[in-house]
Amino acid sequence: MTRPVFRQLTESEAPLFRSLPDAGLVGRVLGGVEYRTVAEGGDYRPEWSWVALRDGVVVARAAWWGGPEDREPLMLNWLDIAEGEEETGAELLRRAPWNVEYELIAPAGWREDPAARAAVTSRTDAARAAGMKPLVERFQYRWTPETGLPERPGRLEFRPEPDDGVILDVLRRVHSVTLDAHALRTIEESGLDRAAQEELDFFHWCPSPREWWQLAYDRAGELVGLHVPAHNPSGPCVGFIGVVPEQRGHGYAHDLLVECTRVLAGTGAEFIAATTDQGNFPMAAHFARVGYPVVQERLHLV
Repeated sequence: MTRPVFRQLTESEAPLFRSLPDAGLVGRVLGGVEYRTVAEGGDYRPEWSWVALRDGVVVARAAWWGGPEDREPLMLNWLDIAEGEEETGAELLRRAPWNVEYELIAPAGWREDPAARAAVTSRTDAARAAGMKPLVERFQYRWTPETGLPERPGRLEFRPEPDDGVILDVLRRVHSVTLDAHALRTIEESGLDRAAQEELDFFHWCPSPREWWQLAYDRAGELVGLHVPAHNPSGPCVGFIGVVPEQRGHGYAHDLLVECTRVLAGTGAEFIAATTDQGNFPMAAHFARVGYPVVQERLHLV
């Protein structure tokens, strides 16, 4: 068998990337996204896209993604491998110069569908062989106006907070008892301050108004937590929901999520995306109660 050739794309080679047949069972295609370069009106860059060719035919492909202003990719979110070419896919990942997270999008309940399960497994096996390891699986939610607006419980007062230092302190308090796997990994590797700063950096990275961020207070005037309605490059999303440690146990995350939803709906949002770790049972219950159905699952490898 001829050895594969691994290389980056050039600007004119987007059709080559698209030439690998794929059943569309996993990945961004589930959300109607096609691989298109920025020049074609998409959000992929040829210099961040690699292919493996055997006898001139694409047998594996990978595309890394970042926001419009990012100078390096933030994640790998496109990986396809021809049948029997898992080792080629792994070698493609080994040769690429970026060591970033892999986010694999799968349909809800993918383990119950043999075809979807096989598609997920072939990609995660290749990623593992390249040296990656699973971090967390997450639920992906999507609220739409047809669901109806949730009623405000009326227990909290919401105020904008313009001081990033105050926001950063709230994030430290929230993350001191977090269940979020990404934050826990950062805390383990770099400390609580770094985890809080990464969250704040994400808020600023989102192309949505700073004044949308709100702190929440109870009727005694005590801080309860923070919610951040946001837009990421794909559209409206729940950027963050967090309750400080001393206020947990009262179901306040529900109140925060309701307010976040209503703020975004009030801007005319036709949908609101959200995610939470599958092991974060309390937050998953709040999403269900507010009317966010699970539409996809996401596997994260690092």
